[in-house]
Amino acid sequence: MIAASIRAKILVFDSGLGGLTVLRALMKQRPDADFVYAADDLGFPYGPRPESEVVALVMNAMAALIGSEQPDCVVIACNTASTLVLPHLRAKWSIPFVGTVPAIKPAAEFSATRMISILATPGTVSRDYTRDLVEKFAGHCDVALVGARKLASLAEAFVQGEQLDEAEVAAEIAPCFVVSGERRTDCVVLACTHYPLLKEQFVRLAPWPVHWIDPAPAIARRADHVLRDRRAEGQGGFSFRYTSGAKPDEKLRAALQKILPARAMAEKATAQP
Repeated sequence: MIAASIRAKILVFDSGLGGLTVLRALMKQRPDADFVYAADDLGFPYGPRPESEVVALVMNAMAALIGSEQPDCVVIACNTASTLVLPHLRAKWSIPFVGTVPAIKPAAEFSATRMISILATPGTVSRDYTRDLVEKFAGHCDVALVGARKLASLAEAFVQGEQLDEAEVAAEIAPCFVVSGERRTDCVVLACTHYPLLKEQFVRLAPWPVHWIDPAPAIARRADHVLRDRRAEGQGGFSFRYTSGAKPDEKLRAALQKILPARAMAEKATAQP
């Protein structure tokens, strides 16, 4: 029998609710783990903020969360925070951190037309980190870097029960679809964890079918590997918290019940001070 004392505790952190797509994959990969999801409602959205401000926000939030939760592993379910803050986090704390990076390598390997698009926030698109990944893994492809200005906020509002303007969504993803002679885009990298929340709409609104590359399963596999020696019997727990200390409202509870596996029922989502 596996002792309950080695049950892993995983802290999943994002600026908002986009990281729920990563949490969903993690829960499927590690049903035995305890999960805490933390949304930085005090800082959302990170995209328009100066890099130094994002670093300060994440470091301050993480100090409080690690102090109160004592996780065995932290998953930074945010591309912006991962590219800017991971080195600082790893320098300050010895616990393992798993980051999120644009899934450029698998998209470039999978693409048959050698035409891929990277759908990200303007900040992620502009960073040298992203361009270095393109140069390293997709040099043989034509790559469209698409910085969607509204998409993360649209996804955040949609998850919280607001009406979605599909015309705005269609306009945000339109630059991903490129034609060059007889070739056209066949893979789109979802380089913000908010974007898979709208995948159903993307599929319906796309001018032609493409492969939408979601990094969440790969992130879950990496976290599983990091915690391979910490396993337990039975099903783990789940709690939700905002960095502001606000409590989840009924719309958020309904969203959690819809997005996450059955074990993360809305009544289990509790705010903690």
